[in-house]
Amino acid sequence: MDAEEKLSCYKVGSLPTVFYVPDFITDSEETFLLHNIYGVNASKWKPMKNRRLQNWGGVVHEKGLLPQPLPPWLTNLTKRMYEELGLFPSPLNHVLINEYLPNQGIMPHQDGPAYFPVVAILSLGSPAVMDFTPHARLKLDSQDNTDKDSEGGTLEIGEEKWLDDHHPFSVLLMPRSLLIFKDQAYSDYLHGIQDSAVHCYDGVINETEALKYKESDGHHCSSEEALETIGKEECKNIPRTSNRVSLTCRMVPKVHKNLFRF
Repeated sequence: MDAEEKLSCYKVGSLPTVFYVPDFITDSEETFLLHNIYGVNASKWKPMKNRRLQNWGGVVHEKGLLPQPLPPWLTNLTKRMYEELGLFPSPLNHVLINEYLPNQGIMPHQDGPAYFPVVAILSLGSPAVMDFTPHARLKLDSQDNTDKDSEGGTLEIGEEKWLDDHHPFSVLLMPRSLLIFKDQAYSDYLHGIQDSAVHCYDGVINETEALKYKESDGHHCSSEEALETIGKEECKNIPRTSNRVSLTCRMVPKVHKNLFRF
């Protein structure tokens, strides 16, 4: 089975360009990454309005990347992604590490044009829900009166309608999982995380992942344990009781080795 066939097994939702790989890394690998992330000099952290981040691989300029070597603990990870996913034309050369406190998120946004249009996000620590929303240019104006949808059903006044097959969706990001999105999901959607200490996973495109999480204490449990309560309304929420750390791994095609030559 080649990389493309292997990855197709992890497709989630109705878009053919969204993939979710549970347990992409092991517990020990997660511990190793967190040890290195929190072991860097404090000056490596850049404070943001609602989170803090580390930038690895260099400075992304509108015309490309002013590169800096990735540390070995990140190179090993990006090399594995390049080889196993088969989605990038060359090894990944840029990683943003974001730390979110339990009530912090990130506003809906789209990654810039400097990147190759594939994003791989590795989640560590607390779980969270990431929301995808189509660009406003894909939103149809609401009708003054009720209308019929493509299935013949009634659309109420003010209900959002989207061009073609576009529609909002959400993905549950569990610890050690890898979320990949590209092409249509990259170009036509904004992605973000709500500023909330509790995230609702009702209706996410990978809801079965919630079976791996025990809400009562925030620890992992077996599917059998979780199945005892999964159908109850209160189990549609996951409390974010600890920090979440995400590694957004991408490839910048244009690399400029001279700061003054673009």
